[in-house]
Amino acid sequence: MGPLTGFRIVEIAGIGPSQLCGMLLADMGAQVIRVCRPPGTEPGIGIEPRFNLMNRGRRSVVADLKSRKGAELVLRLCEDADALFEGFRPGVMEKLGLGPEACIGRNRKLVFGRMTGWGQDGPLADAVGHDTNYIALSGALHVLGDRDRPPPVPLNLIGDGGGGALYLVVGMLAAMLEAQQSGEGQVVDAAMVDGAASLLTMFYGLMAGGSWRDRRQSNFLDGGAPFAKVYSTLDDKFIAVCAIEPHFFAALIEGLGIEDFELADQWDPQHWPRLESLIADALRRKSRDEWDQSLGGSDACAAPVLSLREAPQHSHNKARGTFVEVDGIEQPGPAPRFSRTPSSIRHGPDEPGTDQEAALADWGLSEEEIRQLI
Repeated sequence: MGPLTGFRIVEIAGIGPSQLCGMLLADMGAQVIRVCRPPGTEPGIGIEPRFNLMNRGRRSVVADLKSRKGAELVLRLCEDADALFEGFRPGVMEKLGLGPEACIGRNRKLVFGRMTGWGQDGPLADAVGHDTNYIALSGALHVLGDRDRPPPVPLNLIGDGGGGALYLVVGMLAAMLEAQQSGEGQVVDAAMVDGAASLLTMFYGLMAGGSWRDRRQSNFLDGGAPFAKVYSTLDDKFIAVCAIEPHFFAALIEGLGIEDFELADQWDPQHWPRLESLIADALRRKSRDEWDQSLGGSDACAAPVLSLREAPQHSHNKARGTFVEVDGIEQPGPAPRFSRTPSSIRHGPDEPGTDQEAALADWGLSEEEIRQLI
């Protein structure tokens, strides 16, 4: 039912951004087949397969890509695919005989997606790294955290997720659309350092215009401004405040019962220390949930900071079905939403290679081909 129903995509199984990319494509209806490494050779943290939720919604086959038959399996899948994506370091797929030239040689319309940290070229192209390294080089890590402390190590949302998986998905979809018109495939080079830098575009504009200081926690969106900050409550939980526009700021001040601060001084940094103290003192008078009841959903732009266990239980998330249960495991549901062709989760993650004969048969391979390749 999803908008990508009818598209076939080969996923060379990896970790992090590659998994998230495959999950998003599968949630939106694409038929994605994961080509996994033999047992005992998979990368990652060794999580039990049924809890590796980013592998949901798609079947898999197990293949040794260093073998002739393993490589031939991938090339055969490419013949009937719209796209393939991989997350190896530059040159690895070529060494396996599975580079863009070989795969597109089997199918001239094939889109070949490549997910790396540093990109396919440049001085660091062959270097190892992880999410924090990539966002450090892009400038994204520098803007996070308190001004007088080292930047925190964030979750891998900015590099792996935002700058990696989402940009690879967008790039592949754009190339697949273009291939339908031109009849020609192409390579999509998605580097996490590029994507993370792209996410900073607005801030480079603000800095050029004199509205952003290149110093951590000194601006209106990095925790420097007291009207866009996280505060403690009476029960030592937290409220996120983000009342940037003047009318929202006025609603926040009124909702907190602050009477001795001039609204016109909102954007004057000289008044920020006093304003922060006033807001902090006010929010310490009640619990997080009490403030949520009085400020939540109002123009004050305040929201409770919920834990991973709490978020699925919030009334708004429950009403929208933001979280779903699949095979007894609570998890975020598909996003974004489509009015006519809704996304869905076909099934939870499987053990690699489960029903691989059926997966290949669904792809269109004959019984003889399956016998030879398996």
